[in-house]
Amino acid sequence: MTIEIGKVEAIFRYPVKSMAGERLEAANVGWDGIDGDRRLALRRTQVRSNFPWLSASKLPDLILFTPVRDEGDVGGGIPTHVRTPDGETMEVFGDALAAEIERRHGAPVEMMHLRNGVFDAACISVIATDTIEEIGRLAAIDADVRRFRPNILVRLLRPNPFEEDTWVGGVLSFGDESDGPRVSVTMRDERCSMVNFDPDSARTAPEMLKSIVRRNQMNAGIYATVIRTGRLAIGQTIYLHEAVEA
Repeated sequence: MTIEIGKVEAIFRYPVKSMAGERLEAANVGWDGIDGDRRLALRRTQVRSNFPWLSASKLPDLILFTPVRDEGDVGGGIPTHVRTPDGETMEVFGDALAAEIERRHGAPVEMMHLRNGVFDAACISVIATDTIEEIGRLAAIDADVRRFRPNILVRLLRPNPFEEDTWVGGVLSFGDESDGPRVSVTMRDERCSMVNFDPDSARTAPEMLKSIVRRNQMNAGIYATVIRTGRLAIGQTIYLHEAVEA
């Protein structure tokens, strides 16, 4: 069964893992997610684990660093520079940026370019505006969408917080049925302390994550994998194709 569930309200890309994101009018969705999304990450050079990447959960200041790209580059190319919280602009692969982040983190890091990106669970994350608003209401905090770092923000046709949970196992399609992108919804998005950080100050508000835990067992939004590439754009209609039971 196929049902219309809403519209694409906003699109986001995060060129460097855990740094500030970019809000887009449209984006190309490839097999590894939105072009240019999380293709760069800071590796903790002294860490020998399966996940050596530096994230804002270990250095909240990271979300205050802003990737900067060449003027006119909207296609998902690698940003050339990063603007620090102090307003300095440094080369993305330069020694100065690595030294600045090492100073804040207390351990050496190295900027890496990962062709297929660095993702926590899957390459596409989706959340609905109603879910964000409900979390904000429960936490008594203005729930800025940037706290949740989604790729796709959905405006539901029929408002219902945490409706995304019901999409797991189904397929979402965007825009034109003939060539719009499609993603397979694989799992709920289990949240971590990232949602606590104010995107403009990095100050923490534990009430955010606590509200998600109390209301929906730590989950808010969903993860998905790409099963058809295509062009994603604000305003596109979103359809849910529910899984057919055997």
